[in-house]
Formats: sequence, structure tokens, C-alpha cells
Amino acid sequence: MTPEQIADIIDTAHALADAARRAVLPHFRRTDLTADNKDAAAFDPVTVADRAAEAAMRDILAARRPEDGILGEEMGNVEGTSGLTWVLDPIDGTRSFISGTPTWGVLIALSDESGPIFGIIDQPYTGERFVGGLGLSEMTGPLGKVALGARPARALSEATLFSTFPEVGTPAEGAAFREVAKAVRLVRYGTDCYAYALLAAGQIDLVIEAGLHPYDVGGPIAVIEAAGGIVTNWAGGKAHGGGRVLAAANAEVHAAALEILSEAGLDRS
Repeated sequence: MTPEQIADIIDTAHALADAARRAVLPHFRRTDLTADNKDAAAFDPVTVADRAAEAAMRDILAARRPEDGILGEEMGNVEGTSGLTWVLDPIDGTRSFISGTPTWGVLIALSDESGPIFGIIDQPYTGERFVGGLGLSEMTGPLGKVALGARPARALSEATLFSTFPEVGTPAEGAAFREVAKAVRLVRYGTDCYAYALLAAGQIDLVIEAGLHPYDVGGPIAVIEAAGGIVTNWAGGKAHGGGRVLAAANAEVHAAALEILSEAGLDRS
């Protein structure tokens, strides 16, 4: 890519994040906010804020980069001709959003055939934006702009592990997760995409989840890899398709967690 092409991608991604902020913030912590359920078998909420944010981002892409594809959580896929696809999750953590906790975020990634090449994790309420890829690895927030950097190696017994749901997918997947959880120092739950941002910022060591979609992980993969971390599936392969995801601050802690997960006897998907 030329410097001009890179600059346009980065500018467009920030414009998307800015538009999503404007769309979602008026609805956050509103006591009259309602949610529709997308899944009859479980509670999978979607709100007017989710839809408004994705619509706002799609409008920008239609105007600025109509040749690119779009994969979004709420409004489906648009095929592109450029070989690049924007992967959008307008609110990752809608359950947190409707509960008033600031652990949700807007996820934006630009991917080619190999996976994400640039990503943003944006938390509109706290004003934090985590950016990674195309030569950037930084966050901006209330304390200004700082470089991102994942934690250096440490023993698994000293590691901090995050996940969104204590169940972590199927019973078999949950059992495999709990084997890793028994080996670390601290386990915390319920942080949605904010856990991946904390990993890139050097605050934690591991995030392990299952049952994810591509729009759940595109932005986090780009941000974490730019910060020096590693994101794979539970078999050590590419994770941008979703499913079982293992994000680690460094190769050593990744290998230690992967060894435990691989002993669970799960299929290799």
C-alpha cells in the first residue's frame, strides 16, 4: 500500500469510530432503553443503538470506500471488489450496554484474505480508543495518547486470565477453559471486548473465549498483534473466523495455555 492509501484507511476507520460514538452515547444508561432478542433459545439482545451505529458506519463506507466489502453483525454482508472487507461490531457487549457497565465497545477491522490488517477497539463512554496495525499501536483516552504494549513473559501461575462468560461455550469447552483457569493466578469475567483492549495495553495476560463470530475478534486481533501479542484459535491456527479464541500477551504464556487446551480432546475447529 502507498502512504496515501494507508492514511485513507486510518482516517476512514477513525471516522467510523467517531460516527459510532455519536450514535450510541445518547442511548447509554437510559432507563427507558429497550432491547429486542435475536435468539429464541437464549438472550441475545440488540438495541436501537446497535442498529444506528452500524447504519452510520455503513453510510460512511458507502461514501468513502464503496469498493470495499462489509461484514457487520446487524445488517449482513456486502461484497466488495477491492479485496478488502470492513468487519464491524457496532456494540460488542450489548448485554453490558443495556446493564450500564462500560465494558462494551465498538469494534472495527479492515481485513484482507489473510485476516485483519488494521483495527480499532473504541469505548465511547470512557473516551478510550485502542488502535493497531499499519504501523500504529496506541491508545488515546483521558490521560492522553500512549503506546500499546503487551506484557512480557511470565509463568502461567502468575498470569491474569479474562473471559466474558463463566460457561465459555459448550460444557466440553468450559471444562477445557477451567483447566487453564486453575493454573493462573487471577480469573475475571464479564468484560466483553474491553478484555482484549486491556491485554494490548499490558494489563492482563490471557483472554480465552468460545463461540465467537468474525466481527467479535477482527478489531481485537489487529490491536493485540500490533501490541506484540498473539491471537489464535485453540488449535494454534488463525482466529479471524471466530469460534474458539486464545489471545495472549506473549509467545510463552500462549504456549502454556495452548498446551492445556490441546489436551482437552476437542475437535480441531
